[in-house]
Amino acid sequence: MAYDLITMGRIGVDLYPLQTGVPLPQVTSFGKFLGGSASNVAVAAARLGHRTAVITRTGDDPFGSYLHEALRGFGVDDRWVTPVPGLPTPVTFCEIFPPDDFPLYFYRRPKAPDLEIDAHELDLDAIRETRVFWITGTGLSEEPSRTATLAALAHRAKSGTTVFDLDWRPMFWKDPAAARPFYQEALRHTTVAVGNLDEVEVATGVREPRAAAQALLDAGCELAVVKQGPKGVLAVDSEGESAEVPPLPVSVLNGLGAGDAFGGSLCDGLLAGRDLETVMRRANAAGAIVASRLECSSAMPTADEIDAALEAGAVL
Repeated sequence: MAYDLITMGRIGVDLYPLQTGVPLPQVTSFGKFLGGSASNVAVAAARLGHRTAVITRTGDDPFGSYLHEALRGFGVDDRWVTPVPGLPTPVTFCEIFPPDDFPLYFYRRPKAPDLEIDAHELDLDAIRETRVFWITGTGLSEEPSRTATLAALAHRAKSGTTVFDLDWRPMFWKDPAAARPFYQEALRHTTVAVGNLDEVEVATGVREPRAAAQALLDAGCELAVVKQGPKGVLAVDSEGESAEVPPLPVSVLNGLGAGDAFGGSLCDGLLAGRDLETVMRRANAAGAIVASRLECSSAMPTADEIDAALEAGAVL
């Protein structure tokens, strides 16, 4: 049986302060959570009832073992999560200053194992057959992950739904100016592109939301989703349908992970064949729910929680 969703990209351990409004030098206790955008999206979709898997790599160390246990605990298939001897499993720290300041500190040196995904080790049949395949911009930042990502996209050849999470992280690129050609190549093979204003500008050179959405469509995708922060989200498809949905009111505790919850719910909506506005409203609600919680992966909402937030008109 084919998967509903296979994601490919980052994984790591999130070490989040258990105190808010406190800078890292003064933090005294942390919570340990599964992290990494592609992994979180797989968790979010699994929480919504889908059969999911992730393609990634960890260190051959206790943190790597923890990530396998966490994925399985969330119902995500970990068969394509493999160790890389000699490289440590990445960890990420953050500071939590609600409502809108959440600095991230990535420890991914000398190299993150998830950038060691090799094209020759991919299960291309599974990638071709999954209903939704999700890749990220970070996967394009270094070899051999870059070649593996593009090979997976080329083999899939737009069968089903192929989502490109633009996922722009400047610290992951030695030469940020070199990113756009790889983003453009990936867009040729994808049906859905998702990103915030900074990310769509990296991919297209355009920042105005509707112009950027059109540039993404012109580059090859069939649905462009542009996150506009406080203005909500804009979605435009190649048939000319569009939806612009405001954010759901929420008291933000930790904004990290909200985009991954949005992504998991986006996949859920596309799999269910919902209309574009409903897909965006539910994805917005999922992101808002996670923003109201400390953690990321374990905070991903259920369908009932999304329904309740939409019915209330806010995250309570």
